[in-house]
Amino acid sequence: MQKRTFLTGAAALAALSAMPAQAQTPTPTKDIPVEWVDADTGHRVRRVSTEDNSKFLYFHDNAFTGDGKWMVFNGPNGVMKAEIGTWKVSALTKAKNAHLFEVIMVSRTKPIVYVRQAKLQGQGKGALGLDYYAVDINTGKATVIAKNVGGWIGSVNADDTLLLGVWAERHYELQPGPKIAGTDGGYNAIGPDGKPLSFAAAKEVRMADRLAQNIPMEIFTLDIKTGERKVVTASTDWLNHIQFSPTDPQQIMYCHEGPWHMVDRIWTIRADGSDKRDIHKRTMNMEIAGHEFFSFDGEQILYDLQTPRGEDFWLASYNLKTGKRIWYHMERNEWSVHFQISRDGKLFAGDGGDEEMVAKAKDGKWLYLFEPEIIEDLGVSAPNAADLVRPGKLKSTKILNMAKHDYRVEPNLQFTPDGKWLLFRSSMHGPIHTYAVEVAKV
Repeated sequence: MQKRTFLTGAAALAALSAMPAQAQTPTPTKDIPVEWVDADTGHRVRRVSTEDNSKFLYFHDNAFTGDGKWMVFNGPNGVMKAEIGTWKVSALTKAKNAHLFEVIMVSRTKPIVYVRQAKLQGQGKGALGLDYYAVDINTGKATVIAKNVGGWIGSVNADDTLLLGVWAERHYELQPGPKIAGTDGGYNAIGPDGKPLSFAAAKEVRMADRLAQNIPMEIFTLDIKTGERKVVTASTDWLNHIQFSPTDPQQIMYCHEGPWHMVDRIWTIRADGSDKRDIHKRTMNMEIAGHEFFSFDGEQILYDLQTPRGEDFWLASYNLKTGKRIWYHMERNEWSVHFQISRDGKLFAGDGGDEEMVAKAKDGKWLYLFEPEIIEDLGVSAPNAADLVRPGKLKSTKILNMAKHDYRVEPNLQFTPDGKWLLFRSSMHGPIHTYAVEVAKV
């Protein structure tokens, strides 16, 4: 069998640069509807953002104030805020070079938005050091927390005392080559036939290439008051997806990044470096788990589980206090890039996926609501039933047709605190915008 070869790094960059750019003609925002009812589902949709290239936050980065009044998102000219329900939008960051501000997350208890500001030169994550601020949601006043930080900060703890960051000994460009307009940037790689690989295949190559670098890394905390930096854990594994628990100020979750079938992905650790745990140990070759997130009470970790990859699909949960596990089964078309949970834990949601992705779903381009159901015993239990995974299933409802969405843009959905809306980002009308879809049917 002929060995397959892929071009990466400088070779791929040269080859891709010689190819014509993938052009996209954006629709002017004025021609994008502000509100409509989805013809296929009967759910109301609202465009929240007013400027092209306005992106809602990553799915596990809190976007809402604790009182449920405001949400934030990133616009092309800085951080924006919107009043939930009325969807009135205004600029939050108004300082000079406000376009360089980007949201980390909103405080869970205070009217504060934590933001990073890239340098005018070297805007990569930590390339030349980033500056961090706390911005008052009501006044827009920015207070410096830390400047010129080595590394990249991605989370704030539940009592607003610690920042959580990742540092790498050297930068590695995961997505070299021309970026693709109207997407999150795209992944680029050349296949053995000399042609560009698909998005999904190129991402796999890029992830494997980065994992193989074995770059020394650290997860660290920064004390918001004193600026003291402490290393939580260090490794040559690729450390990513850092998250503080929504309720426990000392509980951290992170991942070993890379192609999911190659890594033990989901890990927890205390802020002092103790109690490091591998949350999911595979029992099957090609079993994968990832895109992990906390429930809002901080008691559960939830994640995408496939046994094996691309064949059987679950939304899995692990209880941090009891160690109990529940696996909720779903159909192929219902698999989603990311899942989400409502504040009360009664509903899940998923943002779907296209046919090129891991599920190869023929009809997967939808936003879904899921009602979890436990599959009960038949009256007689196995002697060790309490020690086994508890099975469940998801009852799905389609709430928005995403047929016109380009899944090279991750929708990254989140429930509003009152559970009445799902916020997400989409390129369904060309440019990326932030949208809200109403959970209840019209």
